[in-house]
Amino acid sequence: MNLQQARSNMIEQQVRPWDVLDQRVLDVLATVPREEFVASEHRALAFSDYQLPIGFGQTLLKPIIEGRLLQALAPHVTDSVLEIGAGSGYLSACLARMANRVQSLEIHPELVKSAQIRLEELGIGNVTLIEQDAAAQWDAQDSYDAIAFGGAVEEIPEYYKNKMAINGRMFAVTGNSQQPMMEALLLTRISESEWTTESLFETKVDPLVNFSEPVSAFVF
Repeated sequence: MNLQQARSNMIEQQVRPWDVLDQRVLDVLATVPREEFVASEHRALAFSDYQLPIGFGQTLLKPIIEGRLLQALAPHVTDSVLEIGAGSGYLSACLARMANRVQSLEIHPELVKSAQIRLEELGIGNVTLIEQDAAAQWDAQDSYDAIAFGGAVEEIPEYYKNKMAINGRMFAVTGNSQQPMMEALLLTRISESEWTTESLFETKVDPLVNFSEPVSAFVF
């Protein structure tokens, strides 16, 4: 298998036609080895338009979703990013190539360990992986420049909206698994008490663990 050709085909035939035109994003997708973040038996499918299983009932987002997420968040080289749902660590690696530092939460300890190994092997040192149920209270910092939800949530918790910096951006797919389609949103915090919401596209992704619970489960 010609990995470089497969990667190029992924970008030119899937990602770019889905209106991902930011060259920084395309460059990151061209250089982060996606094939290293899937199980060996799925290596030949690493660049396909599928949500590939990564274990523990979790999947890797499609390349087109990852491209649109990165383009919408547009992380700057000075940005602090929070990722909710590290999974295999692929999106963590992409965010790390664009931002200053990334904190990434993952509920499954085995995925945390395997993602850490992959990131270390690639020499990516600006990602902090945290074993944490992101739907529960934890000691998050107060002003992330960008927040990325790596799976669907029924609604966006106020807790995370309040962890955005002023002018910070958040990408989330909202909806539940019973709905035929979900909505990808970009939130921007414009003041201490105001956010704008932009509808980006419709899609269907797997839900994040425990985020189907009522938002009132958060304790402040």
